[in-house]
Amino acid sequence: MKVSVIIPSKHEIFLQQTIDDVLAKAVGEVEVIPALDNYTPDPPLREDARVRPVFVVGDVHHSGMRQAINAGVEASTGDFVMKLDAHCMLAPGWDEVLKSECDEDWIVVPRRYSLEPKTWDIRPHRPFVDYEYISFPYVTQFLTVKTSNKWFERAEARKDILLDDNMAFQGSCMFLRKSYFNKLGPLQVEGYGGFILDSEEMSNKCWLSGGRVLTQKKTLYAHLHKGKEYGRMYFINKWELRRGRKFHIDYWMHDRWPKATRKMKWLVDHFWPIPGWPEDWEDPKYEAHYIETI
Repeated sequence: MKVSVIIPSKHEIFLQQTIDDVLAKAVGEVEVIPALDNYTPDPPLREDARVRPVFVVGDVHHSGMRQAINAGVEASTGDFVMKLDAHCMLAPGWDEVLKSECDEDWIVVPRRYSLEPKTWDIRPHRPFVDYEYISFPYVTQFLTVKTSNKWFERAEARKDILLDDNMAFQGSCMFLRKSYFNKLGPLQVEGYGGFILDSEEMSNKCWLSGGRVLTQKKTLYAHLHKGKEYGRMYFINKWELRRGRKFHIDYWMHDRWPKATRKMKWLVDHFWPIPGWPEDWEDPKYEAHYIETI
């Protein structure tokens, strides 16, 4: 069964290296779909029959990372799709490991390391990440792109479980069947804008419609923390982030997704206790205070 790797890209300096790594490390049939958001790589991508670029063209309202991911999935021909950032390294045989344990309604995420791009290897002395949790939403400092946190306590307590439930995940990588992506629906642009919270949207859709999000510890990927040295290739407007964040909180905390078969309370209870969440998290006072302060 074929895997389509969707790589949304906007002026990415490590795109070719990421494509080369995907192809070199796969052992089964794969195709790579760089979803090029309003730009043409310079220098051009190397020609390869397994690489099929998709050009996402439009103004600021009609292009963005979410639109690029949607366009890439639509153009894909694989049985499985993997969304991958354009600055990532994979483990040998990553595709067969992920395919071997991915049910019809699962999203599977490999163990995550930090990438050292100069050597194209795992950055030493940085802890790997297996679990993340949704941050308590009614906190004003979370008006940015970040909404989830690394959950090292859960990782230590469940270190011997190699395939395990995960509440949330970073948006740099996700693996699922294409049919399941289509069932959940394309990433929503209205309300969110073009960039943020794609992984949180997907994990919520999965859990709240009866599926499972899992960490697969039998394989790994390494993701570049861009920081000041490399910066972001996608321009991020902080006001768009705030609008998208406010929309996201209202949409999920008030159970507005029409395909849901579970409430957000079910998800919180399933992973309780969650760091930073108060015992009385359902008390309206938290949302009221949040609204007053933003």
